Amino acid sequence: MKKQILFLLLAIAGAVLMAACASPSARQAGQASAQPQKDTTVRVLLAEKQKSATFKHSGLLYIYTRDRSKKYKISRAGALSARALGGGKVQAGTLQSAQPIVLEPAPGKTITFNGNAYAGKIYLIPQGSVFHMVEYVPLETYLYGVLPYEMSYTWPAEALKAQAVAARTFTLKSMETTGKRYFDLYNDVRSQMYKGTGKVYPSVKTAVDKTRGQVLAYEGKLFYTYYHGNCGGATDSVTSWNPGAKAIKPLSGAKCGYDKHSKNYNWQQTVSRQKAESYAASLGLKGKLKSIKIARKTGTGRATNITVRTQKGSKTVPCGNFRMAFGLKSCKITKLSLRKKDVLFKGRGSGHGVGMCQDGANGMAKDGKDYKQILKRYYPGAKITPIKDL
Repeated sequence: MKKQILFLLLAIAGAVLMAACASPSARQAGQASAQPQKDTTVRVLLAEKQKSATFKHSGLLYIYTRDRSKKYKISRAGALSARALGGGKVQAGTLQSAQPIVLEPAPGKTITFNGNAYAGKIYLIPQGSVFHMVEYVPLETYLYGVLPYEMSYTWPAEALKAQAVAARTFTLKSMETTGKRYFDLYNDVRSQMYKGTGKVYPSVKTAVDKTRGQVLAYEGKLFYTYYHGNCGGATDSVTSWNPGAKAIKPLSGAKCGYDKHSKNYNWQQTVSRQKAESYAASLGLKGKLKSIKIARKTGTGRATNITVRTQKGSKTVPCGNFRMAFGLKSCKITKLSLRKKDVLFKGRGSGHGVGMCQDGANGMAKDGKDYKQILKRYYPGAKITPIKDL
């Protein structure tokens, strides 16, 4: 009998020890039946085509292969190096593998890379002679790391709530078209700015939490809820920015009137004549630059096409491409003058001018409007809907 009791106690102790050594996600998996449904996981590309990387971790860190066949942990805060080994293999610390290696910080701990702290699991995905870095993070947590870098955390609560709903919708819509790609969104302006959740602002957390699960839908479906800094008085149809996009009512354009307080409402920029000449040459145009003119505008005054002319030809280009090449704040150009030594541009707004005007949202919130009124103005015809109802 004593031997049986001793055996039982040893078995229990062994089980407890195994649970203590398991990663947090492994322990949570065993508790899944007792927990509410998990939040959607977003895969954010942090870096691609890396030869090496150095991470700092604030405490307990679990390191394992995707299939968990190889694993170990580091108990104390410190640094960890990763490198591509070639031949489709990657190494993190002492662990080497041809499959993705996962870095998982314990609850309340973070991993820092390039100055940004992340609380999610970071996958190091080998490919040939390089590796890619993707964070797996819950949707609502991801939004904590998006909002303060797309809109100031000091802005009114209702503006932040509007931004939370727009960013959540944009995220989920983007995830519909991921296909076989190993990530869902970029961590920059190609998708949405995201710098991790090492620092969570109370105002941002409140805005995300109070709108949890809310998205915008049109005709029962999600759509790309584009947003930008300042519309310069009015937003435009998505087709003015992207001719190939589907024209829908929520992205058809809207009057604003709440963005004049911003320094971006009116702007002036100059570009050197040399840069303008180089741009013309990059278009395949030969000879001296003769003129740069707006070829077509929308009803709100936003240029959609620009014609560049030299002594030996001309070419008309989308204003979006032109704007990026010259570093202009927007395509709502009110004056364009080719001078001896430079090119003078005057204009209004910042960004592409489609969807929600963030300065306008700020102005509306300061005027007492709530987030539902803000979203209704900038996405006409769209309805705020619980994700579960779609």
